Amino acid sequence: MIDKKVDIYNSGWKLFCSKGFKGTNVSDITKMAGIGVGTFYDYYSSKEKLFIEIYMKENEKLKKKSMMESVDLDDNPIKVIKEAMSLNINGMNSNPILKEWYNRDVFSKLEQYYREESGKYDANFFKNNFVELNIIWQFEGKIRDDIDFELILAFFTSIAFIDTHKAEIGICHFPRILNYFPEFIMIGLSN
Repeated sequence: MIDKKVDIYNSGWKLFCSKGFKGTNVSDITKMAGIGVGTFYDYYSSKEKLFIEIYMKENEKLKKKSMMESVDLDDNPIKVIKEAMSLNINGMNSNPILKEWYNRDVFSKLEQYYREESGKYDANFFKNNFVELNIIWQFEGKIRDDIDFELILAFFTSIAFIDTHKAEIGICHFPRILNYFPEFIMIGLSN
């Protein structure tokens, strides 16, 4: 059974990379995986569910690489955040799965599904990976200590949630806002 799910996942990944979310349908995935359409639905309730699972794994790999492995965390906090966000945006633009998140033809549908199914993941990523870093930054006097630690985490969590509100913000402004927003938060938190 696990092999079928892996086959579906891998086939979906290949097709989403080559044809995009909109250009891929369940029958394409099942044909490539060598299974029947009914078997697909034994593992995934929809194409969206499969895509979001693939997206989440790709997003996690990128965030770990861009935010936790490629950036010198001992640097100035503003520089750390700017560099991490730049690497993240470049990684999103170069990964065909992650790039679909900004595809005007599909992002509304994906955002809605993401909010319903997985929206807390990114917030948890920020909390899990920035708790220790923020404690260190506060202890070293690199960021303000007059702001409650939970509020600082809420600022970082808001970065994750802003990503699912492109339409409300304005898709033409969104990439620049996503680039500047974390920097502005860090400027406000800096001593």
